[in-house]
Amino acid sequence: MMYENFVSERLAKLRTQKGVSARDMSLSLGQANNYINNIENKKSLPSMPSFFYICEYLGVTPQEFFDEGNANPEALKEFIAQARQLDSRSFEYILGIMKELNTKR
Repeated sequence: MMYENFVSERLAKLRTQKGVSARDMSLSLGQANNYINNIENKKSLPSMPSFFYICEYLGVTPQEFFDEGNANPEALKEFIAQARQLDSRSFEYILGIMKELNTKR
């Protein structure tokens, strides 16, 4: 099952970005201390209500969780929030820098 691998890998990545251990996250969600570890090791999948709690804990929407092209949803949200506050000249300047950086890949 493709999604089993995706869910476990994505959860581990987003949890690591948040800087929290699997044990601490499990306990914060009111689960047994090995709950997140079992999901990350493909021993179980969360129920839908639990999945929503996991997303809320990680600060992502379910859509962002499954968006493979969004490597760091929390940082992207912050980036967009900051970009919205720029005046148009600064915005165009930053956009130009981004385009330049992306063409050098």
